[in-house]
Amino acid sequence: MDALVSSGWVVDLVLVFVFFEAAGLIAYRVFTGRGLAPVSVALMLLPGACLLFALRAVLDGATTTVVIAWLTLALVVHVADLWQRWRGL
Repeated sequence: MDALVSSGWVVDLVLVFVFFEAAGLIAYRVFTGRGLAPVSVALMLLPGACLLFALRAVLDGATTTVVIAWLTLALVVHVADLWQRWRGL
C-alpha cells in the first residue's frame, strides 16, 4: 500500500474517478435535460483535481513553483465556483 501511495498511482486512480464522475454528470444532463450544466460540473470538480495534481507533483518531486501553481489554480477555480453559485442565489 505504501508503494501505491508514494508512487502516485493512488492519485492517478482518484483522478480517473473524478473524470468518470464529470462524464457521468454531463451525460445525465445531455440525456435527461436535467442536472448541472457542464460549466458548473467543471467548476465544481476542477479545484479538487488541481489539488490532486499538486499532490502528484509533490510525490514526483516537482519544484515548489509547480506545486504552488497547482494550488493557485485550485484557488482561482474555487473562487470562480463560489462566484457562480453566489450569483445563482
